Amino acid sequence: MAHSTALLTDHYELTMLQAALRSGTAHRRSVFELFPRRLPEGRRYGVVAGVGRALDAIEAFRFDEAALDVLRDVVDAPTLAWLASYRFEGDIWGYAEGEAYFPYSPLLVVEATFAEAVVLETLLLSVYNHDSAIASAASRMTLAAGDRPCIEMGSRRTHEEAAVAAARAAYVAGFATSSNLAARQRYGVPTAGTSAHSFTLLHDTEADAFRAQVTALGAGTTLLVDTYDVAEAVRLAVEVAGTSLGAVRLDSGDLGVQAVEVRAQLDAMGATSTRIIVTSDLDEFAIAALAAAPVDGYGVGTQLVTGSGHPTCGFVYKLVAREGASGELVSVAKRSVDKASVGGRKYALRRRSAAGVAEAEVIGVGEAPVDDGDDRSLLVPLVASGRVVGRESLDAARARHLAARDELPVVVQQMSRGEPVIPTLHV
Repeated sequence: MAHSTALLTDHYELTMLQAALRSGTAHRRSVFELFPRRLPEGRRYGVVAGVGRALDAIEAFRFDEAALDVLRDVVDAPTLAWLASYRFEGDIWGYAEGEAYFPYSPLLVVEATFAEAVVLETLLLSVYNHDSAIASAASRMTLAAGDRPCIEMGSRRTHEEAAVAAARAAYVAGFATSSNLAARQRYGVPTAGTSAHSFTLLHDTEADAFRAQVTALGAGTTLLVDTYDVAEAVRLAVEVAGTSLGAVRLDSGDLGVQAVEVRAQLDAMGATSTRIIVTSDLDEFAIAALAAAPVDGYGVGTQLVTGSGHPTCGFVYKLVAREGASGELVSVAKRSVDKASVGGRKYALRRRSAAGVAEAEVIGVGEAPVDDGDDRSLLVPLVASGRVVGRESLDAARARHLAARDELPVVVQQMSRGEPVIPTLHV
């Protein structure tokens, strides 16, 4: 069994569990939903990521002896005994990984007993809030980059485990490769890497460094050319590797101006197929600004793993329905100012025009909204009677993301701040 995820939770969930077990309400059939009340300020759409990781985490949500030992002075004996036998046996529906989302999109619908569902709250929010923030930023970056590949290289700018999840989420949203080897091992994310300035500084001369790298990795490698003088480094790089040199990397200065100069120099030397890769604190705005420059790829680090200014999505996990006195589901909702929720089990579809362009996020309350023939249902089964049924490959999620983004109105291509590209309608 995978390492237990049961303690990746908050104390207050066990407080509620113990009180509900004592009052006899813990086993009431309940519906929880995970959703955003709004998009991060200025964003026009969001991207769902972390679905596969969440499913893995649910399967590993078991209170083993080590977890129970931690909780012996946290909960009472009946609660501890209940936790010892915990298995999620309910049903979960959700937006598939890579899907676009909007305010109030019901990204997860969890139906189970109150006790089974409430203890998953923090774990699910942790995975979804982080991974979707990364994927949402990554999607804007790959949109701005167009056909030019983006390389994820942010591992050294975040927590070591967050780095692995970030690489996975970025790949879902269109990044071509990652520098993170744990992401390659766990999820099959393609990896790539060049060299750092330290490698050049290690050698007596820049030419020696280039020669060592080309000898080890072949002429198709990427040489870092801004340790000293860029023009001289480009000359040496082609002299050492020949005109079949794979790429050069620029990591400082005015990247647009330098790219123009380096492209002209490479072409003049006959290295017309040598690509230019740029790095250095890029975000979607910097990538968009480089659209007219002769750049062939972008390496993105800090801004990606921090969600490009929005490191969380603000998702919440709320009880929206629970079993009534006669066994029926009763809608419940929070009414706090600025934090209101909409009661009732939700269903969702993307309303589209006859041409396939998204027009609205339609949320049915209590029953599914009517599909007019051009629409697309959004909720898919993820867990049925406790068994994971919605696991899929990252490539499937990646393809879905591109299709979902392509059906959004053309205004989505604007990097400027704005309102969601489609409205959310409750029916």
